[in-house]
Amino acid sequence: MTQQWQEIISQAQALRRQLHSEPELGWQEFNTAQRIRQELDLLGISWRICAETGTVATLAPKAPGQHIALRGDIDALPINESTGQPWSSTRAGCMHACGHDGHTATLMASAMWLKQHEAQLSGPVTLLFQPAEEGGHGAREMIKDGALENVDCIYGWHNWPAIEFGKLVCPDGIVMCGNGTFDIILHGQGGHASQPELCRDPVLAVGALVQALQQIVSRRLPPQQATVLSVTSIEAPSGPTVIPETAKIGGSIRVSDRAARDQVNQLITEISEQIAVAYGVTAEVNIYPRYDATINHAEYAQNMRRLWCRNNTGQVLDENIAIPIMASEDFSYYLKQVPGAFALIGADDGDNHHYACHNPNYDFNDRLIDPVVKLFSQLVGAPMPQ
Repeated sequence: MTQQWQEIISQAQALRRQLHSEPELGWQEFNTAQRIRQELDLLGISWRICAETGTVATLAPKAPGQHIALRGDIDALPINESTGQPWSSTRAGCMHACGHDGHTATLMASAMWLKQHEAQLSGPVTLLFQPAEEGGHGAREMIKDGALENVDCIYGWHNWPAIEFGKLVCPDGIVMCGNGTFDIILHGQGGHASQPELCRDPVLAVGALVQALQQIVSRRLPPQQATVLSVTSIEAPSGPTVIPETAKIGGSIRVSDRAARDQVNQLITEISEQIAVAYGVTAEVNIYPRYDATINHAEYAQNMRRLWCRNNTGQVLDENIAIPIMASEDFSYYLKQVPGAFALIGADDGDNHHYACHNPNYDFNDRLIDPVVKLFSQLVGAPMPQ
């Protein structure tokens, strides 16, 4: 490899670790955005603000060929870090626990390489530094602010610790599920724990409701349908001798399509209301749709697989991982607007990179920067380092 290429990768790794130490939550990425824009200025790449903390940069804007967009997300998560790395988060309760610091650094390294070869690009290349992927609908807001204007197709990726390093998952069709969240408040009648007959106990009702909801997938839906329903929280604060007035549960669903989402949401509402009647309480059901499934366009998924296999001799596609992945991605918004593909690329190299995303011990595998920049470069037709 040329010294020039090695310098780009080293600079990207340093940027990644700096971003990791200074994480910012969705829609609060003001310092992160400032750093991205400073780097683009140093490279001489034009950019504009998009959706406040997002940035859209463009190379070869007048080139006549296909206009390709590449995306990296920039937000962190509300997690306390436990990695003990020298570049650990310096902000309590905030951590890059999903690798968006690495995605950002990889896209910036791509910008460095592509800028040096801008004259050789056959068409425009747009780089999307996107905020608020973690539940904040950042992609939707970027699109509203014109991020895909004149774009013909788009590519994106996510590191994945559950996959062996260097293996790629990029199917034709659905790659990641859609999701949603819910909360259900059961309103009863509180009172003294010694007189339950005078109360309408929402805690007892919640116990029944949790079990009933988590049987939706196993007993009300066909086993061929990729669906997950998880109750993830229970709140019923009270004293040891007090039956409370209310109890609340919250949870998450993962679905393969909108029809499945509608079916699950209907069952959540019906079961909650029926359990409430049975226990003499009332149910307030709130359901919040989030992201649709991320569905690749076959031609573009095939292109990603072909280039990945060509670039990574000895690295193969991961054919053992179950598809679709039950996690969700707001990259789905882009793929509903323009054709493209989204890939999961394995991060687990046996060297402490097996911790799952959203885990306090997770850390992005910097070894992924090099091969992913090469993939992005080939996707847009730039020359490879010799």
